[in-house]
Amino acid sequence: MAFRLPVVADPEIPEGTDLSGSGRLPRWLKRPIPKSNANHMTAGLLDELKLETVCDNAKCPNRMECYSQQTATFMILGNVCTRPCGFCAVHRGRPPAMPEADEPERVAEAAARLGLKHVVITSVTRDDLPDGGADHYYRCIVAVRERTGATTEVLTPDFVNCRDALKRVIDAAPTVFNHNMETVPRLYRRVRGPKSEYAWTLGMMKKVKEYNPQVKTKSGLMLGLGEERGELLDALADMREYDVDFLTLGQYLQPGEKYLPVVRYVPPEEFEELAEIAKGMGFKKVASGPFVRSSYHARDMAETEI
Repeated sequence: MAFRLPVVADPEIPEGTDLSGSGRLPRWLKRPIPKSNANHMTAGLLDELKLETVCDNAKCPNRMECYSQQTATFMILGNVCTRPCGFCAVHRGRPPAMPEADEPERVAEAAARLGLKHVVITSVTRDDLPDGGADHYYRCIVAVRERTGATTEVLTPDFVNCRDALKRVIDAAPTVFNHNMETVPRLYRRVRGPKSEYAWTLGMMKKVKEYNPQVKTKSGLMLGLGEERGELLDALADMREYDVDFLTLGQYLQPGEKYLPVVRYVPPEEFEELAEIAKGMGFKKVASGPFVRSSYHARDMAETEI
């Protein structure tokens, strides 16, 4: 089945919004360039150790800020994804046959040299691997903890049809388990691709607590893809029903012409309002704002519960 992106009108921008110099983006989406040589140091270290980051591959708007603070989100299992998600800039195609055996040690070395106290590890989706890459996650978590003593956070794929994969990851006892819902049920397969299932993703969160109640769960949504207010609040309620601890809400930004278009730019004050609503629902910690991403300031969020 072909995966086609929808055709929509120009993004909705609130009336009276002060636009950037391009005339297309609200000014709240314009970011200053950090002045720090640490940006180059971090990038150089990653090149030296031949490591990928989601910061680079997904064209994250926070990349320069995070690199300048000598932090990054490591992306394991290569840089080629097997899923056709409509929002993600990571290259898709046929990945190499097997994960790199020494990658866990290289991730641990980078974390040690950067002095990280909280290490975030994510990956491409690897539907080609029998376990979806779960054992590689296990080895990375263990290697980082043994080398640095840091707390760990994993942002995993959904492991659809790999029923034992999640348990293998949780057996390594990450401090935080993160898997992003990304959007509301109505838009789910259009945004995440035909293999993704909303109910499966919710079920993962419940199973994490069954496997290890000490592991904190975390998920996030991108706003501006066409979701309606009621749908969004229902999705938040679903997460709380499945005992998700931490929540991130951020603005979707189109990484290129071939990706899903932005339907709406959500103003900062609405993000603040949604944060208060989410806290009232019982989320232990909420990060909500236009530039919030799942691993942005992840240590700050995790430390509230560690």
